[in-house]
Amino acid sequence: MTLLEMSVSYRNSASVIHERIAELRALERAQADPEEAFRLRRRINDLTPLWREARELAALTAHYYDRSYHKHEKYTL
Repeated sequence: MTLLEMSVSYRNSASVIHERIAELRALERAQADPEEAFRLRRRINDLTPLWREARELAALTAHYYDRSYHKHEKYTL
């Protein structure tokens, strides 16, 4: 698997995670039970870093060999 193929995979994963976050937000808004709303909010908070990381890795792997691409410091040694 090449880095470009990996970037597509990361982008797809980010999309799936984002869709799930949107679903959970809608459920949270419609929730009457505060305890259940809290659980949904906690799940959203758990998924958000995964979504951010998948987007960052998609960009990094897509442009890894581009000379002009400024790599994210988080993923640079």
